[in-house]
Amino acid sequence: MKIKGKSWKFNDNINTEDIDKEFPRKISSGDVIVAGRNFGCGSSREHAPIAIKGCGISCVIAESFARIFYRNAINIGLPIFVSEEAAKDIKENDEVEIDTEAGKIVNLTRGKTYQTDKFADFMQEIVDNGGLLNWIEKKGLVKK
Repeated sequence: MKIKGKSWKFNDNINTEDIDKEFPRKISSGDVIVAGRNFGCGSSREHAPIAIKGCGISCVIAESFARIFYRNAINIGLPIFVSEEAAKDIKENDEVEIDTEAGKIVNLTRGKTYQTDKFADFMQEIVDNGGLLNWIEKKGLVKK
């Protein structure tokens, strides 16, 4: 899967609450959040990644994520990528493209490529299916 969008830059220790109340009105569907260390700290409920995905953000790239935010993001089908180099180097408004299968982040504006870890196969399936519940249903483990 390839993801492409304009970047929005945030610093370290972003708890995803009340950062910028106008943010949902500023973004375009498909845009990407790029942040520093510990993105999603203090965001222990699935509401945080649901809100990010719901306003049109296609993925988040950060130096690191709070563990519970990381798992909640995967569970709701929001792709997130760890890349210290990309997070530090990508500037606001840069156009970026992420190849989830190759584990590559490309800054199209600056002509740079960064590596990120690929998801485990089952995690990629969860993201591709739009979240854990859809993945479980597709596997025939439960029915809606």
